[in-house]
Amino acid sequence: MRAFFFIFVLNNNPLQMKKNIVLFVLFILPIVAYLFFASGINSFGKLPTITKNIPNIEQWKSLNGEKVTLDNKITILSFTGSEIIRNQGNYFNLTEQIYDRNKAFNDFQVVLVVPEGNEVAAKELATKLAGLTDLMSWKIVFAPTNEISTFFSELKLKGSLNPDFGTKFVYIIDKKRNLRGRNDLKDYKEGYDTTSPSDLHNEMTDDVKIILAEYRFALKRNNNKRKI
Repeated sequence: MRAFFFIFVLNNNPLQMKKNIVLFVLFILPIVAYLFFASGINSFGKLPTITKNIPNIEQWKSLNGEKVTLDNKITILSFTGSEIIRNQGNYFNLTEQIYDRNKAFNDFQVVLVVPEGNEVAAKELATKLAGLTDLMSWKIVFAPTNEISTFFSELKLKGSLNPDFGTKFVYIIDKKRNLRGRNDLKDYKEGYDTTSPSDLHNEMTDDVKIILAEYRFALKRNNNKRKI
């Protein structure tokens, strides 16, 4: 590559220089781009941990009666509060920007934590969402408000719940029940704003891709070890 660069620079023939530019764009530049992004996977391929080992939610009843767990799942966690229908647009945004892009991944799920007493509204939301997408990996659980507050406090977030025990932010939980996000002082992010399609599209989409790639890489590495 260095030899090509010196030939490209030192050649004073305009026609030959044009040919060199074309060759550079067609052959060398893609290789450079590949090497750059490949190195980036190793350097920036892990989403930081914000809070380790948050509690599980297996004790809470779900909309369809199944047991819902955070273990061995990549979870998008939401606290709906009691104003579910009023804030339904947030879940349409989440469905379009995040859920539909990742629902094919077997260990991916979206979990909505709903205060008890809002079962009818939760069912209405589920019915509306079912008209837009397959809800196989969409889970809704119900809990007493005091337990929701206690659970939320265990996330150790800078943000807080609204008076109705909900928040517009959603959170990424990994398979070991760790809250993941961005912990850089200049780019701290513990949750993602569902009222903002741009936040979901530009920030959360990238972070979900990173954590999915992290697990895919780990799975591939383990499979390769078994073959040895």
